[in-house]
Amino acid sequence: MAKSLVIVESPAKVKTINKILGSSFKVTSSMGHLIDLPKSTLGVDLEGDFAPTLIVMRDKQKVLTKLKKESKGIENIYIATDPDREGEAIGWNLANHIGKDKNVYRVEFHEITKEAVKKAFEKPRKFDDKLINAQVARRVLDRIVGYQISPVLWKKVGSRLSAGRVQSVALRLIVDRERAIKNFNPQEYWQIAVDLQKKGVEDLLTAQLEKINNEKFELKSESESRKVVEALSSETFKVSNITKREVRRNAPAPFITSTLQQDAFSKLGYNTSKTMMIAQQLYEGIELGDGESVGLITYMRTDSVNIAAEAIGKVRAFIADNYGEKYLPAEPNKFKSKKSAQEAHEAIRPTDVFRRPQDVKKFLDEDQLKLYELIWKRFVSCQMMPAVYQNTKVEITAGIYKFGASGSVLAFDGYLSLYKDAEEEIQEKIDPSKYAIDDPLHLKEIKPTQHFTKPPARYSEASLVKTLEEEGIGRPSTYASIIVTLVARNYVQRDRGYFKATELGMLICDLLVEYFSKIMDVGFTAKMEGNLDRIEEGDLQYVALLKEFYQPFKEELDYAMQNIEKTNLLTDKTCPECKKPLAVKWGRKGRFLSCSGFPECRHAQAYGVGVACPQEGCDGELVERRSSRGATFYGCSQFPKCRFIANKLPEPQKEKAEE
Repeated sequence: MAKSLVIVESPAKVKTINKILGSSFKVTSSMGHLIDLPKSTLGVDLEGDFAPTLIVMRDKQKVLTKLKKESKGIENIYIATDPDREGEAIGWNLANHIGKDKNVYRVEFHEITKEAVKKAFEKPRKFDDKLINAQVARRVLDRIVGYQISPVLWKKVGSRLSAGRVQSVALRLIVDRERAIKNFNPQEYWQIAVDLQKKGVEDLLTAQLEKINNEKFELKSESESRKVVEALSSETFKVSNITKREVRRNAPAPFITSTLQQDAFSKLGYNTSKTMMIAQQLYEGIELGDGESVGLITYMRTDSVNIAAEAIGKVRAFIADNYGEKYLPAEPNKFKSKKSAQEAHEAIRPTDVFRRPQDVKKFLDEDQLKLYELIWKRFVSCQMMPAVYQNTKVEITAGIYKFGASGSVLAFDGYLSLYKDAEEEIQEKIDPSKYAIDDPLHLKEIKPTQHFTKPPARYSEASLVKTLEEEGIGRPSTYASIIVTLVARNYVQRDRGYFKATELGMLICDLLVEYFSKIMDVGFTAKMEGNLDRIEEGDLQYVALLKEFYQPFKEELDYAMQNIEKTNLLTDKTCPECKKPLAVKWGRKGRFLSCSGFPECRHAQAYGVGVACPQEGCDGELVERRSSRGATFYGCSQFPKCRFIANKLPEPQKEKAEE
């Protein structure tokens, strides 16, 4: 019989860890959270130091009973939940329910390999009160905000709505960007380029106008541009200066959660949820054909760029063996984590750098292989030499006009031999040996071009995650669930990979900004994140933080409940049953029309967009629908009789010209 019981979170880890530890250990799973705040009530004692009421989740009662049964007769219990704040709190709650009369130890490993797991069990530790307090404070704070603002929205706007401490600020970013796009006024401007040629040189040299009278300029109209073109046509062009400089581009840091999410979106097209799901699979263990499972990457929820000394030694050996000494820095490349990062954690990296993507290809599905390859390449490249460019700029003078032609040549690829940056640009090559100062140049063509300033781009998942992290809002491990919630609540829609705020999202955002100004303030939210980190560091007591937060929040909450007027977006359409106006409401599948006399009249119908179904022989109207991924599409109101579907509204048909 096993002498020790090991409890992990995920059942996927059980088989892998069980084989590592052997028969003296029994490994089982808690299936994630077992003990949490109740779903139906607030579960926080607002009058008693914000003590949480923790209960065994209804759907996990059987799991807890099973764990208690398995722990009978066991001497030692090892809690091996995930190595972060949440995992610490999950394990601590478990220990209080099943380990009161046992020897309970906390073990923590950041990769599921034989060496890492055995090392963790050699040095078990006690639970960290500071980590637990930080997680409890975060959980209680989020519960207070979500469970107390959401009922205001239900009462004043409609059901199935929600607010959240981080979720609502993320919504504000998207709404503000949408309005900036809508209100953007494009400004016209002109640029002028010239094609020049030196006698005896076949290639043309294309240069851009940079200064007039040694000053930067703006050409705002075609007439202004035309005057410059006319003046240039009679000028003499010559080379006035040539500058060369070496530019070094350092290797990027290894992945943390947020940068992995950004790169997976940009390079692989994966949304944040998909990225984290696949990363979880790679972390928990993959069977490699020998009957044993092994974790291929380290823990994927991290904000630290630290790398273990052993891993650095291995990757440097790999680079030397496979790329040569010229690609290996004299000393390991070092990267600095942001202040709030948990320094005990590591960056996301392969558990064994010598396990190349091609070596495990046959054991992975296509998505797993792509993500593993991305992580592997980023890690190896982070310890390689910088890429070196030779930049050349040729400056040309024509009277009062100054032009410049720039180009770069990759002199040494360094880390780029393995890992291309998302923003990597191919630049034009200029051969400086062909030109010298005072060389006359023949004007071949003047090329004025019209441009208009562009509005800011909508947020993609990658750019939203990047902004949230840069602003210090929330934690990268929560970004995927925040985005899922914004889409599920119909606050935002996905439009070709970018987020577009809906009418409902704008309405909710405006209400929250007006009545809960602090909650919706980016700076306030970032400061709160900093304070939560201070709890983990032991510099702040979470009860003191919650007391400071709650009193002004309660005043805003009471004022909002008394003063927000019920929103009822009436349309000019009438209910076919009681003749009252139909109102716009929102549900799981998007907008719909409901009788304003609800609940006395329960008539509801699809939201028509006023466009006839183009299907031949159909007299239905197109209605707005929403996919499970949050994308809007249009279908016929006579579904399933008519199954017409379109991602965008059809263009209005032009009338035929009279013969």
